[in-house]
Amino acid sequence: MYDPTVARLTYRALLGRRRALILFALPVLLIVISAAVRGFSGADDQVAVDVLGGFALATMVPIIGVIAGTGAIGPEIDDGSVVYLLSKPVKRPTIILTKLIVAVAVTMAFSAIPTFIAGMILNGNGQQIAVAYTIAALVASITYAAIFLLLGTVTRHAVVFGLVYALVWEALFGSLVAGARTLSVQQWSLAVAQKVGEGDLITSDVGLPAATILLVVVTVVTTWYAGQKLRTLKLAGEE
Repeated sequence: MYDPTVARLTYRALLGRRRALILFALPVLLIVISAAVRGFSGADDQVAVDVLGGFALATMVPIIGVIAGTGAIGPEIDDGSVVYLLSKPVKRPTIILTKLIVAVAVTMAFSAIPTFIAGMILNGNGQQIAVAYTIAALVASITYAAIFLLLGTVTRHAVVFGLVYALVWEALFGSLVAGARTLSVQQWSLAVAQKVGEGDLITSDVGLPAATILLVVVTVVTTWYAGQKLRTLKLAGEE
């Protein structure tokens, strides 16, 4: 269910000069902010939670997921080169799963690693905060990549819709509106972080069992549906 050629082409598309600059920008900003905060306020567990939860998990991870998820397939659909890919003897589920693996790997690399570094800068992993948010970023990366890969498959405006979801739903409504928080990948991943972290600084509006089920179900369903849409694209090209 993994094709090295598809993976290589997808990595090349995602890590091109323009996208690479965007992918590096937010992690660098997070680390700079963390260093500045540590310099001004010293090691503080609550500040670490505020920075990692408010910027890293709520903003950086979903935006990187948008770039990686939509960029894994969206440009190929936009410029028509997906027809060449679909003409090859590669199963459609293999194409989607390969692109998902690549998108997840890129999202994890550009979100989880900087999150851990930022956490270590902020409070030296006091109360396991750095590790907790790193694991949350890893978990969220999988689901975000699947959601935004689906968006890249179903619409030519995937980046716009992805940013609206990431910045409006996750960062704004997911932080302010109680009902929206229960339907937020951010809150589901926070449930995992809450389990890993020590003390009561990390909290989530969703219990760990429900969060785990939702993360798995959303990832599986969006990946499956992306495969179905890719099969529809094939049929449309043949017609």
